[in-house]
Amino acid sequence: MFGIGMTELLIILGIVLVVFGAGKLPEIGSGMGKAIGNFRKSVKESNEIDITPSQEEKKIEKPEESEKS
Repeated sequence: MFGIGMTELLIILGIVLVVFGAGKLPEIGSGMGKAIGNFRKSVKESNEIDITPSQEEKKIEKPEESEKS
């Protein structure tokens, strides 16, 4: 696994535990999981950007136009 053995992983985990504390580890793990998931999602999606307004944006624009008249 990339030349990193079990001993190195345990040392890195120990350093992370000392720096961040045991309470923050679940938050860090979930944040990293979400980041990896978002990265995978962005890689799979097409590069096109949808600029059509949604139904909510259309409803918001109509009252503003009637106020100007």
